[in-house]
Amino acid sequence: MDFDLKVISKACGGKVISGSQFCGAESSRIAAALALPGPITIACTAQAPLFREMAEDAGGNADITYVNIRETAGWSSEGAQAAPKIAALIAAAAEIMPPIMLTSLVSEGVALIYGRDESAIEAARRLSDRLDVTVLLTQPRDLTPPREYDFPILRGTIRNAKGRLGAFEVIVDDYASPLPSSRASLRFGAPRNGAVSNCDVVLDLSGGQPLFPAHELRPGYLRPDPKDPVAVERAIADAGQLIGTFDKPRYVDFTASLCAHSRSKVTGCTRCLDLCPTGAITPNGDHVAIDAEICAGCGACAAACPTGAAAYALPPADALLRRLRALLQTYAKADGQNPIVLFHDGDHGEPLIDALARFGDGLPANVLPVRVNEVTQIGPEAFAAAFAYGAAGVHLLAHAKPKHDMSGSHNIVSASARIAEALGFGAGIASIIESDDPDALLEQLRAAPQGVATTKPASFIARGAKRSVLETTFRELHHAAPNPASVIALDKGAPFGGVTLDVDGCTLCHACVNACPTGALGDNPDVPMLRFSESLCVQCGLCQSTCPEKVIRIEPRLDFDAWASGHKVLKEEEPYPCIACNKPFGSRSAVERIVGKLQDKHWMFSGANAKRIDVVRMCDTCRVSAVVNEGFDPHAAPARPPVMTTEDYLKAREAKGDDVI
Repeated sequence: MDFDLKVISKACGGKVISGSQFCGAESSRIAAALALPGPITIACTAQAPLFREMAEDAGGNADITYVNIRETAGWSSEGAQAAPKIAALIAAAAEIMPPIMLTSLVSEGVALIYGRDESAIEAARRLSDRLDVTVLLTQPRDLTPPREYDFPILRGTIRNAKGRLGAFEVIVDDYASPLPSSRASLRFGAPRNGAVSNCDVVLDLSGGQPLFPAHELRPGYLRPDPKDPVAVERAIADAGQLIGTFDKPRYVDFTASLCAHSRSKVTGCTRCLDLCPTGAITPNGDHVAIDAEICAGCGACAAACPTGAAAYALPPADALLRRLRALLQTYAKADGQNPIVLFHDGDHGEPLIDALARFGDGLPANVLPVRVNEVTQIGPEAFAAAFAYGAAGVHLLAHAKPKHDMSGSHNIVSASARIAEALGFGAGIASIIESDDPDALLEQLRAAPQGVATTKPASFIARGAKRSVLETTFRELHHAAPNPASVIALDKGAPFGGVTLDVDGCTLCHACVNACPTGALGDNPDVPMLRFSESLCVQCGLCQSTCPEKVIRIEPRLDFDAWASGHKVLKEEEPYPCIACNKPFGSRSAVERIVGKLQDKHWMFSGANAKRIDVVRMCDTCRVSAVVNEGFDPHAAPARPPVMTTEDYLKAREAKGDDVI
């Protein structure tokens, strides 16, 4: 690699040591550095295991982080110009990430092998010395009975399945045990439906429909193509290892109190439910529930969640933005121009970038790769922060044929591109690159439009919960914008917006206030009033669905002036005074509407009882006094007409002289 060490030293700060073979001929130099206390960043990931051993041998207290500058920067046709990029990658890697929280899955090795023929029995025979296996055959034909039943062989078709590694439950129809009298072919007894089986591992060799959505992401469920011998062999080998305790990351932190799913059985936000590929998210009263054992970590729920109830934890949004800040600020400090942020994952993006570096021209010198767990975890706050910090473009690198639905990411990218263009950063500077070809990746990066990097980049440090981070990044984006537009219209489903109110139809009943999960809609305890804070609105639609008068509508948009002005009053009335004591007790429109619906229209408030309508115009104290003192009898209703039977109906017709058939 050919790079300018002075540029890197100036931009990164601290002591920078360069060499050509720290893992070999110059190992003594790095061993001496590892013996010292304090944080150290090693710009090599290929030999990370060796360096960890060297650190242990040196006995130092160094806090070591690793970063790959070879495939991502140095090995490139533009490698000589990559010093600002190398400095940025080193600085970003040194940004401390919070620890990963884990959840444990326990498997005792109880396995269900689901198939159609001898292949399922053979798989069970090979696994029976390691696992407690049961074979379930669906619609078997002409199977020779085994000489010895080393494990149960049953017939049945799985109707439904749920669970994960260590806790599967399947419901089986046409369930039957083999007959002992089976001679030339295996025969079964009388079937029954609805049998329930519990197991730790499911090996599905049936070749039918998967038992789970996004089945390849379900831990403990193995479903190879039975026509592919290599895939079957790999699945058998994997199944044999699934016994014991397994730790998996807890990908999403969920705070139920922030969830805007529903209130009072009225459904509001369903973004996460619509996007989850594995079915790990289910409704649970006023909020949703996320099963951490089933969650595969795509992060689509957290990226789309408008309130921050679902927040990605690998890493949290604020930690990722701090890494972005270090990346782009260091790049600018090293005089880098037009930085393009490329988010990629480790399973797909990293090998693609490596292949481009080894066999092609490598990444351009201004493309800054940022590895994340899943590109679908990237929310609107990451795009906004990147542009605010000075990026000229932001792209996600995904599979040409993604393993699960990317619609959530497409919506986020589309909205981010629209906002960036409206604020003067340029058109088409946020996109998803869906490619499995390194050369095609390079072509798309070179062809992608480059925006206008801000001349007043933000310097804020993201901290706190996701929603507060989201609000902060968009305020900073507007401040850094080349053309800071005040209002930007957005598509339905955006996490920002306002409400419109038919003031004449609103009775200030405050049903919307009680339903609003974020406090965007509020009242005033002293005056009948409805007020609104646009920066808090997440467009869940609960106010619109709950309003009994149907006079409120949500409107997706970004109104920066409304955000800056705080709350605004949508409607205010003078309180209605009690006609007996003159104490204010409600809104005039609500009282008058109730009076209009009851006066002269209900027996209790019409005719001789017309004066009773005055109790509606009284406060609660005076109303009770009036009812008691004036002797209102709520049971003094007019007699109801008698119930007519068929016999009464026929007699009435005879009395009229009508023919009865």
